[in-house]
Amino acid sequence: MASDENNYTINKQDVWFGFKTLLPISLFVAVFGGAFGLSATQANVDHITAILMSATVFAGSSQFATLELWKDGHIPIFSLFITVFFINARHILMGASLYPWLKHIPPIKRYTILLVISDANWASSFQAFNQQKPGVGLLFGGGLALWLFWVLGTTLGIYFGYLIHDPYAFGLDMVMACFLFTMVIGGQKNYRTVAIWMTAAITSLIAYLYLPKNSHVVIGALCGGIVGFLWKVKK
Repeated sequence: MASDENNYTINKQDVWFGFKTLLPISLFVAVFGGAFGLSATQANVDHITAILMSATVFAGSSQFATLELWKDGHIPIFSLFITVFFINARHILMGASLYPWLKHIPPIKRYTILLVISDANWASSFQAFNQQKPGVGLLFGGGLALWLFWVLGTTLGIYFGYLIHDPYAFGLDMVMACFLFTMVIGGQKNYRTVAIWMTAAITSLIAYLYLPKNSHVVIGALCGGIVGFLWKVKK
């Protein structure tokens, strides 16, 4: 078992390990990057803007939502802000959940790592940290793999997007959900964990059915977090 000190450090070997570990899921991310590239072209977004959006924003759902608001280059800023905030608000909780481990890293390195945080590398690193294993390399290296293939997929989608016009027809939209589910299965197994996940699942489903679009992600995460906060872990 790695020492606690090693869990909070990062080196080239750890980054490369994280990159290779998340490389398979990154290939599927590239497919949806291609779908975004195609959608951006259909929305009359110029190629450079679309690629820069993927490179700097790196948030699939938010980028697709932006295209829905894109009308001949004129975007309602307030609506865009509200939409993107609610879709990505889960990153606030994701960052907070990693703080006990990332607080040992100098601020510049810490926030550089968080630039490429997404669902997949967050779940992988969070599981590793909870198992007292090094997770910083998974977070950063895996994030770099996801980012690289998202940008690459966007670029290919602009020119060859017609080949993946409907990725949902192949069930590719379930790849990320299945990946995250394996992280849950591989985590701690006790009544507290079950209660947290069940609360998050039920409340997010209710929010999905009755509350504004995309709010279910934040609602489920908050409710599950509250249960985890109130149900203390026995030392």
